[in-house]
Amino acid sequence: MIRHLAHLCFTTNNLDRITAFYRDSLGLAVKFRFAAADQSIFGIYIAAGDTTFLEFFDQQLAARQWGGEPAPLTVGNRYGHFCFEVTGLAAFRESLIARGVDVGEIRTGLDGSFQAWLADPDGNRIELMEYTQCSAQLALGCDGVVCSTR
Repeated sequence: MIRHLAHLCFTTNNLDRITAFYRDSLGLAVKFRFAAADQSIFGIYIAAGDTTFLEFFDQQLAARQWGGEPAPLTVGNRYGHFCFEVTGLAAFRESLIARGVDVGEIRTGLDGSFQAWLADPDGNRIELMEYTQCSAQLALGCDGVVCSTR
């Protein structure tokens, strides 16, 4: 069952600048950072109240992490996906499949949460996320690197 909007994901070509804006200018806290095997920071999670977040990934470093070719970034094309926090992800996924929705397999993300992916009819990517006891989003007082590659 969908609980609420969990996060919006964006791509940037200047992670330091975007971090400074949301942290220093708007006063929002960095909840955690995503680190690659070489310890380079390729993404951040910004707390936006309760368990709602903004997620930003450096385009070049994220492509190095997960593959793919970065497209040129221009104003308006930096949206990546949105995420619903759900409860009972496995059962919810099965109910969607029974309704004819194409939903990917459930896996554990770098943040320790369960996730499954789908798209709406216009191709907008949607993440379904169920927090676990290991989810970085729920860790209290965290302002460090908590996620690294396996």
